[in-house]
Amino acid sequence: MDEYRRIADRVAERIADGRLRPGDRLPPQRVFARRQRIADSTAIRVYGELARRGLVVGEVGRGTFVRAAPPLPGAALALAEATGRAPVDLQLNYPVAEGQSELMARALTALARPDVLAGATGLPAAAAGTAEARAAAVRVLARAGWEPDPDRVLFAGNGRQAIAAAVSALVPPGGALGVEALTYPLVKAVAERLGVRLVPVGLDEEGMRPDALAAAHRAGPLSAVYVQPTLHNPLSLTAGSGRRAELAGVLRESGLLAIEDTTWAFLEPDAPAPLAAHAPERVVLVDSLSKRLGPGLTVGHLVAPEGRVEELARALRSGAWTAGGLALAAATRWAVDGTVTEVGAAKRADAAARHALVRRHLGAYAIRTAPHAYYCWWELPAPWRAETFVAAAAERGIALTPGPDFVVSGRWTGSGADPGAGAGRGPGAGSGAADAVRVGLASPALPVLDDALGRLAALASEILDI
Repeated sequence: MDEYRRIADRVAERIADGRLRPGDRLPPQRVFARRQRIADSTAIRVYGELARRGLVVGEVGRGTFVRAAPPLPGAALALAEATGRAPVDLQLNYPVAEGQSELMARALTALARPDVLAGATGLPAAAAGTAEARAAAVRVLARAGWEPDPDRVLFAGNGRQAIAAAVSALVPPGGALGVEALTYPLVKAVAERLGVRLVPVGLDEEGMRPDALAAAHRAGPLSAVYVQPTLHNPLSLTAGSGRRAELAGVLRESGLLAIEDTTWAFLEPDAPAPLAAHAPERVVLVDSLSKRLGPGLTVGHLVAPEGRVEELARALRSGAWTAGGLALAAATRWAVDGTVTEVGAAKRADAAARHALVRRHLGAYAIRTAPHAYYCWWELPAPWRAETFVAAAAERGIALTPGPDFVVSGRWTGSGADPGAGAGRGPGAGSGAADAVRVGLASPALPVLDDALGRLAALASEILDI
């Protein structure tokens, strides 16, 4: 075996057993060569081999770092499970408002009665739940200008399962699903598992562009499209009523069906009526209680277009994605007794407090966000790159999500303007996902978030001495 591969194997072993941790910086190549008693050219090949294996990331002037999250083949790295790699996790984004557990406990107290508990656990929940559950879901999902038909409401175990069921029902294996060019990483994982090909669709300041969607379908064709019109993750964009009407027009003219994800929409009190209000016969609306309440005991919602209820119900059943009876009973009570509404209002106030910290620490940088969003898109100052910054942040105990995790094709290929164009107030605006990170604001306690954002701001201005 070539000498450089043997040396790379030894470094890889140190990474695997934890002696080298995510975010640790390797010595400069010339120093590494001297310590290993090898030629500088061999050290260059060692570092190149480690990068090829996905174990390190580096760039000239910054250094070489152990990756914050070594990639798994075909996996979406972001937003799946707690990494356990850093004390402050700004990847996961599950908001918990002060006092919400006490509010939620009211419904669970009633569920402890033997007769109520027997009804909730005696039989598996149907995809359509119960009439009471559907009526309660309408109260949760309704917003100005739109209220779903309770007969078209279905239930999944959580929002991710609702998305998977909708994709499974609408897109055949080998089919194409249009998505925003920067999209929720879980959709990438769902598509891969279902054998669905993703097609990036260009964005502007209001999210998905109708002309880009029409062009993608003509070039495709597409089987369906996934879209986040309110508080798009990760860019926090919200489409106006006019844009939603234009998208609805494209759906009707093309015969396309859309999956509208409104999971974060509860945070935006002034958002227009959903896309489903403009084209109810063309849109599957999906939502969830995981962000509104908590991820540990949750329910996902689907509102089916007329004539598609049974098709989506079959997808839920075949994927074993239906809601559990106990969770559905609890969710119904939380909707009826006002808990969902109260906790949602508390989380909007909490998000505003977190945005004050963003303005304090990152206000001088190119930040794209919205006042009620629980995340922000940070276009890093030159010469930082996403992977290097994420690794350096991990060394300081902070887990971030690199921008490329949100890119459908691994790099920016959407038609039209770069989604970062015009996004920021400082250097790096419009530089694209390779120079950006998503900062999740929801999970840490406010004092922890305050400290972490301060450390990130200091890191962004730091020039490493190589």
